[in-house]
Amino acid sequence: MPRYRPHVAARPSWRCRVCGAAWPCSPARLALLGEYREDRTALLIYLGTLLGEAMTDLGGPTGGDAPAGLADRFVTWARAR
Repeated sequence: MPRYRPHVAARPSWRCRVCGAAWPCSPARLALLGEYREDRTALLIYLGTLLGEAMTDLGGPTGGDAPAGLADRFVTWARAR
């Protein structure tokens, strides 16, 4: 029986260690939504902190993803609907 492996980020690339997709990948997003289901504000604070770290790791506004793309990738998807 396969063992579950959490979809976590490999830094400094911010790619998923399991599936290789840009992190947070779909499985990571589902896990985060489940973990923070009672406190969406805490999830957004956590993701905002990771966004800042990713901007540093990926070269900020001059390299890697554009800041707007990173915001969508890390934070926008988790906003309350």
